[in-house]
Amino acid sequence: MDIERINENTVKFYISYIDIEKRGFSRDEIWFNRDKSEELFWEMMDEINDESDFEVEGPLWIQVHAMDKGLEVTVTRAQVNRDGKKVDSPFEVDDKGQYFSNMSESSSEEQQSYDEYSGLFTDVNESQNEFTFFVKDFEDLIPLAKRLELPSYVSTSLFAYKERYYLYVNVDAELMNEEEIKNMVSILTEYVSGSSVTIHRMKEYGNEIMADEVFEQVLKYFS
Repeated sequence: MDIERINENTVKFYISYIDIEKRGFSRDEIWFNRDKSEELFWEMMDEINDESDFEVEGPLWIQVHAMDKGLEVTVTRAQVNRDGKKVDSPFEVDDKGQYFSNMSESSSEEQQSYDEYSGLFTDVNESQNEFTFFVKDFEDLIPLAKRLELPSYVSTSLFAYKERYYLYVNVDAELMNEEEIKNMVSILTEYVSGSSVTIHRMKEYGNEIMADEVFEQVLKYFS
């Protein structure tokens, strides 16, 4: 994999399909399997962080250029206004989609972008029932725990991954409606930042600090 550091907030890398297959991923998986494509992406980002000290925190703009022999990916840390909203994409493209998923062989000559704004969940819907949040400071969980009272059908767990804390929230979407989920996420994002690190990645590579009832434990032991 070839890595080019563009500036403080942007890195570009190229990975061939041969390299992708050597890492244990098939071309079909990165096109159509979201979990596998995310796993590959974060594996590459870990390698980039090790080699070029490009840490991923908060929202990202991700642009993928699918070529005949591989993928060229540009990753930019998004800028956020004081009101918490993202600025416009740095890429001059109109078609925004997922970065590896839902791509096809016929799109190899096109550029596609993926707006992975993990700081705000503005498109929460009833089908979305899992959320991961980056906890900048463990103490941020204390006022959040005092303010947010979650029903029993919302489960929480806390992980340590790459010397950072991540909060995982799972909702029973059959018992919690869309408006209630949006309100819950709105309160959460006042104290912690959304993250695209998957629960599968945290379980495999991170350490589980609190298996359940995170806020109850925070109140019990730290407030």
